[in-house]
Amino acid sequence: MRLHLLLLLALCGAGTTAAELSYSLRGNWSICNGNGSLELPGAVPGCVHSALFQQGLIQDSYYRFNDLNYRWVSLDNWTYSKEFKIPFEISKWQKVNLILEGVDTVSKILFNEVTIGETDNMFNRYSFDITNVVRDVNSIELRFQSAVLYAAQQSKAHTRYQVPPDCPPLVQKGECHVNFVRKEQCSFSWDWGPSFPTQGIWKDVRIEAYNICHLNYFTFSPIYDKSAQEWNLEIESTFDVVSSKPVGGQVIVAIPKLQTQQTYSIELQPGKRIVELFVNISKNITVETWWPHGHGNQTGYNMTVLFELDGGLNIEKSAKVYFRTVELIEEPIKGSPGLSFYFKINGFPIFLKGSNWIPADSFQDRVTSELLRLLLQSVVDANMNTLRVWGGGIYEQDEFYELCDELGIMAGVQWCNLSLLHPPPPQVQAILLPQPPEQLGLQVWQDFMFACALYPTDQGFLDSVTAEVAYQIKRLKSHPSIIIWSGNNENEEALMMNWYHISFTDRPIYIKDYVTLYVKNIRELVLAGDKSRPFITSSPTNGAETVAEAWVSQNPNSNYFGDVHFYDYISDCWNWKVFPKARFASEYGYQSWPSFSTLEKVSSTEDWSFNSKFSLHRQHHEGGNKQMLYQAGLHFKLPQSTDPLRTFKDTIYLTQVMQAQCVKTETEFYRRSRSEIVDQQGHTMGALYWQLNDIWQAPSWASLEYGGKWKMLHYFAQNFFAPLLPVGFENENTFYIYGVSDLHSDYSMTLSVRVHTWSSLEPVCSRVTERFVMKGGEAVCLYEEPVSELLRRCGNCTRESCVVSFYLSADHELLSPTNYHFLSSPKEAVGLCKAQITAIISQQGDIFVFDLETSAVAPFVWLDVGSIPGRFSDNGFLMTEKTRTILFYPWEPTSKNELEQSFHVTSLTDIY
Repeated sequence: MRLHLLLLLALCGAGTTAAELSYSLRGNWSICNGNGSLELPGAVPGCVHSALFQQGLIQDSYYRFNDLNYRWVSLDNWTYSKEFKIPFEISKWQKVNLILEGVDTVSKILFNEVTIGETDNMFNRYSFDITNVVRDVNSIELRFQSAVLYAAQQSKAHTRYQVPPDCPPLVQKGECHVNFVRKEQCSFSWDWGPSFPTQGIWKDVRIEAYNICHLNYFTFSPIYDKSAQEWNLEIESTFDVVSSKPVGGQVIVAIPKLQTQQTYSIELQPGKRIVELFVNISKNITVETWWPHGHGNQTGYNMTVLFELDGGLNIEKSAKVYFRTVELIEEPIKGSPGLSFYFKINGFPIFLKGSNWIPADSFQDRVTSELLRLLLQSVVDANMNTLRVWGGGIYEQDEFYELCDELGIMAGVQWCNLSLLHPPPPQVQAILLPQPPEQLGLQVWQDFMFACALYPTDQGFLDSVTAEVAYQIKRLKSHPSIIIWSGNNENEEALMMNWYHISFTDRPIYIKDYVTLYVKNIRELVLAGDKSRPFITSSPTNGAETVAEAWVSQNPNSNYFGDVHFYDYISDCWNWKVFPKARFASEYGYQSWPSFSTLEKVSSTEDWSFNSKFSLHRQHHEGGNKQMLYQAGLHFKLPQSTDPLRTFKDTIYLTQVMQAQCVKTETEFYRRSRSEIVDQQGHTMGALYWQLNDIWQAPSWASLEYGGKWKMLHYFAQNFFAPLLPVGFENENTFYIYGVSDLHSDYSMTLSVRVHTWSSLEPVCSRVTERFVMKGGEAVCLYEEPVSELLRRCGNCTRESCVVSFYLSADHELLSPTNYHFLSSPKEAVGLCKAQITAIISQQGDIFVFDLETSAVAPFVWLDVGSIPGRFSDNGFLMTEKTRTILFYPWEPTSKNELEQSFHVTSLTDIY
């Protein structure tokens, strides 16, 4: 038996005695089902599904229809048990606790056959006093109740009125009443994910023994005093004092690089005690602040806090402290009713650009450090600065937030056309080229875990939520990456837009419950526990206007206040006029299918068609497959091959083209709307598309497939989120190009506009503007020309025969991605012919170079290496030049030979 034993030592005179011992119960446990007919070993942390799979008792849960085949696992009541010997003498300790960092979800806990407590909240940390029952040799049991059955019981017991929704839509193939259990809400199914309501011990479990006193929690918040123009640090420590007498001593707080060391005297009375310290940083010391990715460094300072207490007890905590301010600005805007809604970081307005994060797997024990780093590095590589941790998933593990705080891996050139690129000028080089590790960081919009439902407010439920929220605030508030707390996802909209067909006379009951849960409980807990960041009750919400309307707005999706969620699968996504010119777009998107290499792993040959039983089963959004084909058919010819497999692969490709182009058009609309008011609307200051990642292999709104492979959308994102970007669009038959800058400074540059015919690799005409100054943090019109004049100027061009490309540069150095504008739908293109594209692959260190050559103009060129993990420097691009060089960054060791065997290139001309 492997022992996990941590000794924390304290000096006592000339000798040394242990002040605290921690013994981990991670590792092998025994698991059995409800009637005892099935018993197997299982790992902790882990879940029943993973244990069954590891023992060969079930297949991969994601294979074909196994989400339905294995429904029995979630409906059974499982028991986790373990016998163990404590490797230290119990009698020498005044207090012994059992600590459970995460239990999923409903369980009764027996220790040496004595019931010591129960759990009912996946998001809470539990501590049970076992001082009087622990022995040298012990047994522990966690008797789980099916979360599905528990939720049904709780709903049935709520007899006063219904709390909708009862069940998810049938197309989701999910379980009912998830809003009655404090568990990952999407585990009962969602419109992009399967139903796997897991059971198990999903985080650490351990025994803690201590004398005198024990430090239970340690957290801190940097606070900037505007009036005094100085930084302070609020430190909060929670102790369990088991000594019968007061425990005195001193606390020494040291931050060496800030030349700060302060000493405080304390006296801890017996019982649960809180110590609050206020550390002043001298205004004569320069404090470097934390900035989000693309705006500066993520400077942090090492801090030690040493408690020197009576009896020779020393307790030391080390942490990294980051200093930053965040403000949510809601103020009047000239020329527009309503209020602004944007964030200032360290006093500077930041356009939030990024996506929405969902759980990376249905089974959290599969979410490794390597996977988290891969996914978050992909966020940074796509020029994003913000992730919204969506309220239907989980509060992520500590490492997620730590990576968001300080993530940094040297990356290749992210968006550049290598055939045109020269090193950027010195004044922008530090911003546009890959940054060293300390210069990458992500902001987090953190939802509390409530989504798309109304919730009960009986006392037991509220008590559980109170413990959950208080714990998560303590755990997370020290992270600078978290810039806002949000009470829920879409619940204000669900209530006020009457998603659940509540009668008008009954609505006050539900409004009262809503205010009770999110305002009188969660908001009060946030205000008491965290003064360093703003709180909003919901997303979408009208922010200050929602407060003024007694916490529920008549239209929570207003373009004049707060944030909006916008989805429209019927209107033409190439028409920018269908999008809301809102203050902040925190959700929007379109579906696509993942690549064939991703689907192949969980399907069989009979599944490989768009209308197969598998394809219909995997689609959890009502009408989703038809919507994708409809939207694609507006601008592209649909695949017509007589080979069913070829048609399936071409259809997958076309859904990714459609998704990428739709989200590109919408995101560029939001980015160019940041500085203007048109028809009283605008000043958009955030674009977070739905969604970043996938939970399994299925059609969804994600830009990263299950496992991390980049869809075409993610390659597009590294361009449309570039810090300097030209955006083209038409209005009333006039072609406009806006320049968008996220930079803090103004820079001098020119705009180059080129027109190509579909039938030639040489431009038919080009124009370069006079040199101009692009102001930092603005979006302005740089170019306008009637389309008729542009076509006339370029000789024989028509809308159907020509395409426009454009980029920003300075002294022949490229400063932005090369963007493009279609003058007509590609399905109407004249002169477009099949492109023969070849690649010569070479290796330079760990990077592979793909030298491409094409025989003709090729739209949406897609390079694919199957299941070989890695990403290209660019993909899905418009190839208007004869040659182009693209880099491939492998995530695992691979060879040139493996790449050559797996490599395949597709363009739009291959399916026409």
